[in-house]
Amino acid sequence: MEEYQECNIMILLDGKKVALDVRNEISDQVSLLLKNGHKRPHLAAILVGNDGASQTYVNAKVKACKEVNFQSTLLRLDENITESDLLAEVERINDDSAIDGLIVQLPLPDHIDEKKVTQSISPSKDVDGFHPVNIGKMVLNLPSYVPATPAGIIEILRRYNINCSGKHCVVIGRSHIVGSPMSILMAKNSNPGNCTVTLVHSKTKRLHEITKMADILIVAIGKKNFVNEDMIKDGVCIIDVGINRVKSDKTKSGWKLIGDVDFDAVKNKCSYITPVPGGVGPMTIAMLLNNTLNSAKKEIY
Repeated sequence: MEEYQECNIMILLDGKKVALDVRNEISDQVSLLLKNGHKRPHLAAILVGNDGASQTYVNAKVKACKEVNFQSTLLRLDENITESDLLAEVERINDDSAIDGLIVQLPLPDHIDEKKVTQSISPSKDVDGFHPVNIGKMVLNLPSYVPATPAGIIEILRRYNINCSGKHCVVIGRSHIVGSPMSILMAKNSNPGNCTVTLVHSKTKRLHEITKMADILIVAIGKKNFVNEDMIKDGVCIIDVGINRVKSDKTKSGWKLIGDVDFDAVKNKCSYITPVPGGVGPMTIAMLLNNTLNSAKKEIY
């Protein structure tokens, strides 16, 4: 993709396929580790309470571990657990040399300080990439665990050979999980990367004018169908990070998932776009597994 505006055919960025390729590669590396007498990578997850969405996410991660031949441990804790008791569980896993990666599923109950819990995870086991040490190392271009969703986006861009160098990348959303790290990664002297990056958010004035200048538009604002055809230029590459659950009379469950981008409205103006579901979502779990594999191989710490 040399110049987006010259591309008249929209290509769907299939995150499910890329994630499958990544998982297959991880599985091959696990087989090699075991063949050479090393232990199986081990991911531990802590789930506090009974939030339905959180249970679904954690179960998907446990299933993915099984598919790539990882060992996994799921620790279910009561929603009324005290903050000090949760921190004690985190410390126990930090000290367990048999466990390579630890995730604490968010959100946590209101009486628990999420920042305190996140920062209590050992940076060497922080495969979510949320610890300040890992964020700082990422900024300084040092080996670190990169947050899984931004890492997954980079991997999609890489595997589809999308030329990012010198392009204008606009990131909508400034969360520490997606938007902020994404803006840093896209500006790095790397491939994918080497973009001129603009980070915008809900308080940005003349937002439409900025997004219409984007060659690459990464949307992580958490608002369904936020981006429409009037906000983009012809040939833009769109990465839709949003996952919004809306009512639907066309599904058995009565619900469906849509993104932060109005897919049907913009698809005829794009050169590339990720679908929802099946775009960025599958890549998040795949890159979490990749971080855990790197921890087991001691490639980061």
